[in-house]
Amino acid sequence: MSNSTNNLPIRLADVEDARERLRGAIYYSPCAYSQTLSDLTGQEIFLKLENLQMTGSFKERGALNRIAMLTPEQASRGVVAASAGNHAQGVAYHATKRGIRALIVMPLATPLVKVTATRGFGAEVVLHGANYDEAYEEARRLCAAEEMTFIHPFDDPIVMAGQGTIALEMMEQIPELEAVVIPIGGGGLIGGIATAIKESRPEIRVVGVQTSRLPSMLMAKEAGHPVTIEPATTIADGIAVRRSGEVTLPVISKYVDEIVTVDEDEIASAILVLLEREKTLAEGAGAVALAALLQKRTGLKGARTGVLMSGGNIDVTLLSRIIERGLVQDGRLIRLRIHLLDKPGALAELTRLIANHRANIVDTLHNRAYYGVNLGDTVIDITMETRGPQQVAELLAALTAEGYKHSRVI
Repeated sequence: MSNSTNNLPIRLADVEDARERLRGAIYYSPCAYSQTLSDLTGQEIFLKLENLQMTGSFKERGALNRIAMLTPEQASRGVVAASAGNHAQGVAYHATKRGIRALIVMPLATPLVKVTATRGFGAEVVLHGANYDEAYEEARRLCAAEEMTFIHPFDDPIVMAGQGTIALEMMEQIPELEAVVIPIGGGGLIGGIATAIKESRPEIRVVGVQTSRLPSMLMAKEAGHPVTIEPATTIADGIAVRRSGEVTLPVISKYVDEIVTVDEDEIASAILVLLEREKTLAEGAGAVALAALLQKRTGLKGARTGVLMSGGNIDVTLLSRIIERGLVQDGRLIRLRIHLLDKPGALAELTRLIANHRANIVDTLHNRAYYGVNLGDTVIDITMETRGPQQVAELLAALTAEGYKHSRVI
């Protein structure tokens, strides 16, 4: 190994040691071949289902590895973490299971369902700050004041090694594995996975995926150092990290072959594909790897590929909006604004045309005063379910042929 490799914060041996610590306490999650997703992506797709872990995500692997390495004195004082989601639950569950006090600081705006889940796993929850950064500072303050141990969600070699155990399992589960596609937030997950893969089977390609709203690791890799980017909202909140890890960046710079990004509509569409085709629930961050393959974003061509579904913890109200957005993205839900004469029977003629093209009307809004409507005319917004883009194109052509002025409402 080169000197640069020797200076990396973790090695394959650290991941192998972590696996022994986790054995029997972490679910050996399935890695199922999907013929449907293989056909859609042009790859041989195997889904590593970390959404089936006890707390619904991979995060408990790193949390448990860190907890398992506490000295008896450290364990007696307890652990602290700052998180708005999966890391909080992983720390809470495994610390409580071992009789260790867990104190989790969460931002004030954290959804109640996540607060309740974290408390349900046995943690003390402190709500503080308008965002993660403020919660993180409070967690550090409490940690110092009470002499507890802080468990970082990603920028810790021990946590990274715990996450890397996923790679050891995938290499066992997928014969002749050629590539893995992994979500990236702060880099702890892909850093651990890339270390395990490249130091044992370097021919396997490692591809990372970020949301285009917060490509902090991509920017850090290009700049050669971590950069802090402006805050942004994303449905992939589990990887919504504004600044890459200091510890994780050197590992990713050396071992990750490619980093790509996907946008919000592409993530929503991937969640919908997983629900409909695989009967599997993924949160936004859990679906970004598949989204990149569905959109042909990577440089992989026909490779036997392991795709990490990193988690499935998602608020049901957000899920309903994501499903709707995914339907719109796929052309299966469409809203049209149509002008027609304000006369008896005009609406009946329009709906008859729509029915003839087998579109299903789910919502209408009639308007005579807005959108620049001429006197004697009216406008109607119609939301319809369709079979997809081809049916939409046929319907739009029919409306044009019948003389209807129309536009698509985005």
